[in-house]
Amino acid sequence: MRAILATSIAVTCTAALALPLALPAGATTASPAGTSAAGTSDGRPAPRAGQPAQTGQRPAQAAPAGIPGSTRSLPLRPLHTSDRSGSSGAQGRSARGVAPFSMVGVVWDDPGAELHGDVQVRTRPVGGTGWSGWQDVQAHDDDAPDPRSAERRGGSVRGSTAPLWVGASDAVELRVLPERDGGRTAVRRALPAGMRLELVDPGRDTPQVRAARTGEQPSGDRRPKPPRNSGSVGSALDALLGGVFRLPALGRPAGPGDDYDDEPTPRSHVGPRPAIVTRAGWGADERLREREFAYTRTVRAAFVHHSATGNNYTCRQAPSVLRGIYRFHVKSSGWRDMGYNFLIDKCGTVYEGRAGGVAKPVMGAHTRGFNQNSMGIAVLGAFENANPPAAAVSAVAKLTAWKLGLYGVDPRAVTTLVSGGGNRFPKGSRAKLHAVSGHRDGFNTRCPGDRLYRKLGTVRDAAARLQGR
Repeated sequence: MRAILATSIAVTCTAALALPLALPAGATTASPAGTSAAGTSDGRPAPRAGQPAQTGQRPAQAAPAGIPGSTRSLPLRPLHTSDRSGSSGAQGRSARGVAPFSMVGVVWDDPGAELHGDVQVRTRPVGGTGWSGWQDVQAHDDDAPDPRSAERRGGSVRGSTAPLWVGASDAVELRVLPERDGGRTAVRRALPAGMRLELVDPGRDTPQVRAARTGEQPSGDRRPKPPRNSGSVGSALDALLGGVFRLPALGRPAGPGDDYDDEPTPRSHVGPRPAIVTRAGWGADERLREREFAYTRTVRAAFVHHSATGNNYTCRQAPSVLRGIYRFHVKSSGWRDMGYNFLIDKCGTVYEGRAGGVAKPVMGAHTRGFNQNSMGIAVLGAFENANPPAAAVSAVAKLTAWKLGLYGVDPRAVTTLVSGGGNRFPKGSRAKLHAVSGHRDGFNTRCPGDRLYRKLGTVRDAAARLQGR
């Protein structure tokens, strides 16, 4: 019977997706899929009364209903100095009606080129007539694949800003203002070539997605639950194809029969596993990502980030924010999958990020130069000037107590990682870092924001206590 089950699972896996059967002895990385930003027609719906008319437009196609959403890419144009949004060398998009979207960002051709300037956007909410104020988009996205990694070498990766969550909108105006080179009277620096505005529609939540965040059973859900002790392959298949929406919190370390992920050799100090909403639970469209998984040897450190997507979201909207980030990372930035291994919303809900198994050493794209042997945790929001919610900080401690504990790491320890190349540590250099570090510890950036960064000492102590140290 076991042989028959294994054969059936293997056939299904081959047809659907490749699944990790065991931890690799070394790093295992699949070649990038070569995805590119989804280009669409430049036509959009006619403007409402009071909105500037646009010429040369073609009728827009309606956005797909529900998950999986869509991505639209619009090339930037020079803004004239006579334009109220323009300045010398500025680029952007004038105010116009568009098909509905909820997240914006800017990408450009060369991933090695930096955008030196200010990126600002304003939007109009769906069903409204007024416009938002101008919002800043973080001009550089420091979360990225390592410079010489297989993911970066594939040729699909582009330069990008961080994505910004703006909520359901149907009109947009964007301006990119280059900074001056030297002084006030100096010429402005050139902007990267091939800049495009990305408009992301994350799609609509299903009942299963709405229920997964709170742990409720969706009404009318007849989806079979994964069998207990069914083995990693069968359980993983169930989860990735939608059979598991949420892994429950456990008062002890998870075992092979508790979820869809085999855990490494048992350790003496492992914190209880927190509840984790799976990729199926937040509605990830698995057709977008590269089908293979990539792993490193172990997990020695956790890098804490803020997503820089803004704080103007509700906890009910968090799955949509995740789907927006996922689409932006894959379709717009050209990465193989979402960059973060885990994400946490302002209510403290933990979400699975990059695919491959929540307990496995999945290689992410979160801390340029230190994606090997580490994991990335992003708290949804921006915390340079806003305090991180206590629930989110507590969730970071619980997650690091469990995941680092699986690999025998004390959250208060200092570890050594070899740099893959970045703006703080040269390639090949050995960096001594906290086992729970901020993004800025491995890369010169303001992430995860001053106010979240100041909480990391509290996180380390709380995580160690959860491990029983």
